[in-house]
Order: sequence, then C-alpha cells, then structure tokens
Amino acid sequence: MNEAELKKYYNKKIAEIKKHNKLYFEDSSPKISDNKYDKIKREILDLEKKYSFLKSISSPSISLGYTPSKNFIKFKHRVKMLSLSNAFDKDDLVNFEKKIFNYLNKKIEMEYSVEPKIDGISASLTYKNGLLVMGTSRGDGTTGEVITENLKTIKDVPHKIIDKDFPKDIDIRGEVFIKKSDFNNLKNEFANPRNAASGSLRQKNPEQTKKIPLNFVAYTYGFFDSKTIKTQSEFLSLLKKWGFVTSDYNKVIKTINDLETFHKKFEKDRFDLEYDVDGLVYKINCLELQKRLGFTANSPRWAIAHKFSADSAYSQIKDINIQVGRTGALTPVARIHPVNIGGVVVSNATLHNEDEINRKDIRIGDTVKIERAGDVIPHVIHVDLKKRDKKSKKFIFPSECPSCGSGTVKEFNKATNKYDAVRRCTNEGFDCEKIAIEKIKHFISKEAMNIDGLGKKVVENFWKLNFIRFPQDIYNLDYNKISTLEGWGDLSVSNLKHSIDQSKNVSLDRFIYAIGIRHIGIENAKLLAEFTKSIKNFLIFINKKKFNEFLDIDGIGETQINSLKKFFENKSNYEVTKKLSSLLNISVIKINKGGKLSNNTFMFTGKLLNMSRAEAKSLIEKHSGSVVSSVNKKLKYLIIGEKPTNRKVEQAKEMGIKILSQKEWLNLLD
Repeated sequence: MNEAELKKYYNKKIAEIKKHNKLYFEDSSPKISDNKYDKIKREILDLEKKYSFLKSISSPSISLGYTPSKNFIKFKHRVKMLSLSNAFDKDDLVNFEKKIFNYLNKKIEMEYSVEPKIDGISASLTYKNGLLVMGTSRGDGTTGEVITENLKTIKDVPHKIIDKDFPKDIDIRGEVFIKKSDFNNLKNEFANPRNAASGSLRQKNPEQTKKIPLNFVAYTYGFFDSKTIKTQSEFLSLLKKWGFVTSDYNKVIKTINDLETFHKKFEKDRFDLEYDVDGLVYKINCLELQKRLGFTANSPRWAIAHKFSADSAYSQIKDINIQVGRTGALTPVARIHPVNIGGVVVSNATLHNEDEINRKDIRIGDTVKIERAGDVIPHVIHVDLKKRDKKSKKFIFPSECPSCGSGTVKEFNKATNKYDAVRRCTNEGFDCEKIAIEKIKHFISKEAMNIDGLGKKVVENFWKLNFIRFPQDIYNLDYNKISTLEGWGDLSVSNLKHSIDQSKNVSLDRFIYAIGIRHIGIENAKLLAEFTKSIKNFLIFINKKKFNEFLDIDGIGETQINSLKKFFENKSNYEVTKKLSSLLNISVIKINKGGKLSNNTFMFTGKLLNMSRAEAKSLIEKHSGSVVSSVNKKLKYLIIGEKPTNRKVEQAKEMGIKILSQKEWLNLLD
C-alpha cells in the first residue's frame, strides 16, 4: 500500500475502535469480544510503530476508554487509571521482561504479584480520614464519572473504615462485577454479566442500582503515599485487613516459566469460578521498582495482562443436539456455556459424529476443552474426567432422523472396507424438513446461485411463513407479502428482487453445484458441465441413466457416479432440477483450451505472497490449467508458499512431481 492507502486503512481502523469504545464504555453494550477488540488495538499500534506519519488523537496509544457521559458529573483522576498492555503467549511475556531489563539496563531477579483479571467495570473509591467521600468510574482513564451513591449500594464497598493504620487520603481501585449465579436471574434484561454491571452503575437513580446484586473486589491503589509498604502482595494483605474483599487467587510467582504454568492451570479451572475472568494480571511485586519503571503513554511498564488462549478454552456441555445437514448427515452439536475463543463468543461446538462421541466418551455435563483455529468450526478436543459427575450417562445416538423420523444408517465404504463414521437420514430428497432447508441454503449460497439478501436466517424465516418449500419457489416469491414483514422496507425488497432476477442467468457448472449433489463440489461440477455442454444434454444423461459415461471424465470416479445415481433416483430431487431448468437461463461454461498452462495440473500448499488462493486459481484457469486438491499421479506441479505442509511436499517428491516456488510458477506465466 502507498502512503494514501495506508492513511485510509489506518483511519478506518481508528473509526472502528472509536465505535467500539463508545459501545463498550458509554453504551455498556459491546458488540465484539475482548480478544477481537485487542486485535484491532494491536493492529493500530503496530501500524503507528511501522509508519511514523500515522497519528490520531483517537489512537489507543493516546486515548483511553471513552469520554465520560454527560449524565454524570466529571472528575479528573488524581492518578490516571491506565489500561494494561496485553500478552497472548510466552514470547510476549519474555519480551515484557526483556523491556524491563533494557529500561533498567541490567538483568535482575523478578517477583510478580499475580491476580485474576475479572471481566467487570473498573472503579475508584476515594477515602479521607476513613470515610468514603467519592466513587468514580474509569471513564477515559484521565477523567471519570462520579457515581458515588451507586457504588455505595454495593455490599463489598465499605462506607467507613476505622482501622488505625488506614491511610488518611487514598484511592482504592477495583472491579465491579456480577456473579454468574446472580446473572441467571437477569439474563433476560442484559446480554452478559459485564453489561449488567456497567448498566447498573450508570443508573441515575441509586435505588435502581441497589436492586442489582453487584460485587466489588479491590486490587490496587491510585493516589497514595506508599512509602511504608514495600510490595504489592503486602498491600493486598492490608486491603483484606481494612475490610475490602480481595481475590482468593492472588499469588506471588517468580519466573516466566512458572507464570506460564500457572496461567495454563488457571485457564483450565476458571469455569469453576463464580465470576467471569479473561486473563491474569502480572505486576512487579516491588513497589519501589514500580515507581522507578513508571508509565508509557497509556500503560504501566511494570504490569501486563496475560489473556487466555485465543484458540482454545474450557467450558461445560449443557446439552447435545443433533443437526441434519443437506446430505442427510446427522451431526451432534454440543451446547456449551458461552466462552470467548479467538475473539468470538462460542456457545456451540461440533462433536463430528457418533464414533467421535464414543471414542472421546463425551457426555452431557462434562467439562471439555474447546478449540477453534482460524475460521474452523469450534470442536471438542477432550474431556476433563476429573470434573465428571459420577452419575453421568453415555449419550445415545438416535436411530431415527429427529427431523422426519426416517431410519438412519451408516453406509458401507467399499474403498476402505469399513462403515462410514457419519450416520445419515435415509430420506435424501425434500421430504425431510431439515434436509430441505439446508438444500435451499446451499442453493442460494455465494458459490452457488449467489443470491444476496436471501441469507440463511431469511430462508429459515421464509420457510416458517410457508413462502419457500423448494428452490424454485424463490423465483415465485410474493414481494408484496414480503414488504409487510418487520425489517423489510421498499429498498431491501427491491434489492432482493434484483438479486433473484440476476441469478436467473447462471452457468451450467454453477447450476450443477447449486442443486446440491453429494460428492459433487465446484470442481466436479465444472467437469460435468464441460462434458455435457448444456443443461439439455445434462438432463438427457440423467433421463437415460447414462451415468457410467461420466467415468470417461478425468476426475470423476465411482463415488461421484453412485452419488449422481442416488440423487436423481429421488423423485423430488429430479423434479426440482427439471423445474429449475425451465425457469433459469443456464449457459455452458466456456473453457479456454489454448493457454500457456493447457493440460497442466497444479496444487498449492502454504501461504502465497500478495495473492489469495482464489486469485491464483483464477490465473491458472485463465491460462487453461487446472487446480487439484490432493497430491496424486495426475498432479504435475506443486506450488509452495510460506510454511508449506511438509507431508504434501514429501508426497510430491516421492511421486516425482515437480515442485515450484511462487516466483517460479509466476515465471511460467511471464
């Protein structure tokens, strides 16, 4: 990107974080998870570090939180309430400690005070001569809102402290939160416990706040002359002595390795806590050293928040449901207590199939490890057997389809000489409601008919309203009825109609893919389209049951042939295909046979530089080549990018397949 493009992208990210700051701090209604927010913040800071011309007064390197609400009196904190920098792995911790050593210009033995990072609302309590005189919110870190009377309604907040050792003037800081058990009674009013705490503290009438069971845990100080106290852990002990609630999990740890070990254990056990936590906070225990290290523009040099894993977490299975897919596959899904994984709040996790449940012995009520890597559907890794209830029972997989009541079977695979792991509904057409709905969702998807405005939720709603029962019903929708529905205005109805009309012109390969034949993906659909040339010819092959002639197509095997036979043996599948063929303008795909890569097959492994896989695939097809998805004898070139899959590279070498770098491949195209 050039300088103008960088500024445009940077400003877009600034606008994004400003929006989420407002939602989080002012509206008490965040729309993204903490992990997602942290990623946006990190990207902005990385951009500023790399490009000095990128600056904004709304940057998280300058601005903290959000401007306090006009509904409350503002108060400038005597000592800023700064946010903490984040660590996501051991390397971040090592780098954090290294920066400390560099700042001190020497390596010293470290000792950390460790405490849970409770997912609540920060607050500051000002005491003078033992009396609580003011309570404030964090606000933007510099200026907060005066919410004294609301904070006084919390049972954990002392109004008067008579201990003779209590400082004459001090700001006690901590977190306001709601316990999980208490939130269960409020979940119809608030999205999550943090929203409940934030919304309650921002009530103008303290009597309304009093109705919410808020809690307060103290963890540090703001303004205070701490010369007589030597360590953070000592201060925490004094807080307890003075009558404040402190965490039972505060701990002193010395090395990075021990911090990492404790973090892993705590992450695993955190769901047993009565409140939500999203990480651990590590503070240098020595207060004198804290003073010496001081602060950066928006965070202390002596503390860091070690967030929990972005890719995995532990949660409890509340129930196991069966979902029926487009091809009749019965997929068990675990309904879990919501947990933040990879910036996404996850409440469901796939259990894959019956064999997987039995192999891992997964039961309702189990505490399990959930993993989510990239955009992969969250799935269960293993069960924590130590937390299993002795009365738990094995999950019994249904022998009948939960949607239509048809029998379910595991098909015998002749290639492996074994039964498939997946159990399927024997009703393959549109007579099974769940299969029909999933078939229609597939039909309108981006890779198929690409009908904008008719998403999955809309399909489900139109099904409930009896607007749609088959794909062809899409082309006979009553737009007048749709315009009377909530959320549908003239513009959205007009856009939907336009998108549906546009989809009537479709290539044969897209149409074959869209009707949803098992084992016929986009590539196989292209092969069938090229072979049959037109929808008329395709239907002739179907009508005359000339399926075996498809075996002449390179890339089509017995699995695809059997799937085609089974699909069109179902009367409703055949009728839908025939009806759609009369409604749509279906053109054959045009194949360029004279390009530089003609008769050559390619496969990619690893990340490409400055190019997506989709663009690379398009380039190959443009020059008459083809892309395959596995290493086999038909593959001529394996193109490797960054971090290729070693197994694929070794297979290619063993089979004598030529291996090219991205640069060498592009050289083939000049």
